[in-house]
Amino acid sequence: MASSSPPPDPQTSHPPRRMPTPRARKVEDFSFGPWTITAVKSHIMPSDDMDKLASQLDIPQLPEMLFGQNVLRIKHSAGFGIEFNALDHMKLVDNKHDLMKVAVSEAWRQARSGSEHIHEVIKPFDWTFSSNYKGTLLQDSVPLQVEESTELIDIEKLKQRERIVYFEEVVLFEDELADNGCSTLSVKIRVMPTSFFLLMRFFLRVDNVIIRVHDTRLYHEADKDYFLREYSAKENNINDLVKRGVPARLLHDPNEIVSRLDSKEMVIHKLKFPAVQTTNPDAQTDSQVQTTNTNSQKTDCTDSDAAEK
Repeated sequence: MASSSPPPDPQTSHPPRRMPTPRARKVEDFSFGPWTITAVKSHIMPSDDMDKLASQLDIPQLPEMLFGQNVLRIKHSAGFGIEFNALDHMKLVDNKHDLMKVAVSEAWRQARSGSEHIHEVIKPFDWTFSSNYKGTLLQDSVPLQVEESTELIDIEKLKQRERIVYFEEVVLFEDELADNGCSTLSVKIRVMPTSFFLLMRFFLRVDNVIIRVHDTRLYHEADKDYFLREYSAKENNINDLVKRGVPARLLHDPNEIVSRLDSKEMVIHKLKFPAVQTTNPDAQTDSQVQTTNTNSQKTDCTDSDAAEK
């Protein structure tokens, strides 16, 4: 298995990898009424663990920087909730087929025709690490009930000025596609006195070929007995964006480019809570943060800076 993507021959072993300076595992808990929001940040998964995981998933390779222990979890005191992690995303990546359309793959070959390694780039699995992952329902108790819905997240309400009592961002994986673009997955959350809003974003840029954004938004108001979850998939060929006059600098900024992409899919769900003893909705004013380590994790690849976008 190789450690950079798109992949070389899957029969080869890992090339030497520049390992990051080890960082202590950081776990931060934030209380919001009956909810505990947990953010876990740790180091990049070691090469040996990457090999084992790739074997378990039967996939030729994994993202170059996979933060296997990182997670953002929202858990009710009764045990139900949802979390966002890289491993469950990877389980949904197609490990047998290259899901990029033939025309797109050919466009990349032509754009990179001068590279001696071009024939090693396109492999029969989804080397972009795309999936429709929307989060993982916790199974500690009766899980959240998933129902289709037409109720949208009130974006105008989110635009109102309200004090942010907690904010966190967790990077789940990053890959530079062997210097041919960028594939990233990250999740961020902001908590206000009466609600919280989460955005998980998968961002893909294959240079000279395509840009894709998969967003999962989760919103909860303290007096409601459900989450609203919106999943959207957007993408465009880069040539089409250039023809529309989109500045080249925007192609590298997920926050700026997302509003210019064509929508391919939109799925709205209500995640309804199991019946539990009612908690005083005013309790969230007593929110507090508990941190077990002050070390922080920073990464170099493109991220998304505004949770409301």
